[in-house]
Amino acid sequence: MIVLGLDTSTRFSSVAIVRDDEILADVRGDAAGRGTDLLVLVDRACADAKLAPRDLDAVAIGAGPGSFTSLRIGMATAKGIAFAAGRPLWAVSSLAALASPADGELVVAVLDARRGEVYAGVFRSEAGHVVAVGTERVLPPDRLAELGTPTRYVGDAGAAFPQLASLPGAWDRTPTGAAIARLALAGSRANVLVDGVPAYIRPAEAEILYPDGVPGALRRRP
Repeated sequence: MIVLGLDTSTRFSSVAIVRDDEILADVRGDAAGRGTDLLVLVDRACADAKLAPRDLDAVAIGAGPGSFTSLRIGMATAKGIAFAAGRPLWAVSSLAALASPADGELVVAVLDARRGEVYAGVFRSEAGHVVAVGTERVLPPDRLAELGTPTRYVGDAGAAFPQLASLPGAWDRTPTGAAIARLALAGSRANVLVDGVPAYIRPAEAEILYPDGVPGALRRRP
């Protein structure tokens, strides 16, 4: 099967096209610079793979957790492509994709969640699949020890939290579109084209500051 994989959970947008286990195209865009338009990256990936959207068998999206705005953009874009191409949309955890492949290890995937916190999830390989050990959480980095003693850590939180550098692993990694596609291929392949939503884990800052709605805006319905 040919799958378009997208992840927008971090400042780096990643798009890849995977045919079974072969990566046909792999492109990234830095939100701090140019080339961040997700559709531009998708078009570039299709050109690299010499494929059109109609040649895809499915679209896979990293559902998060991660940047709220980026996750919404990613989900909306993935839905639009899948709907236009008449293909199913599969959603997988961005943290699970970050931890993949676990290769028999116990891996903690960690992403900078801002506000002095990190998103974290524990994963291991089981029968060739990456499976979650417990639920994904948002917590201060000094509480990562609560998740157990993993073989290694992987993520992008090292720059924001230098104290993590002493923990074994790689602190300069973000989820890739290729990992998203491969994880989706190995998963349940449930079609979330209609009801798929990002996995935010925690409420947005606006929801915390204005639980009854932003002053002057329309009030939230009960």
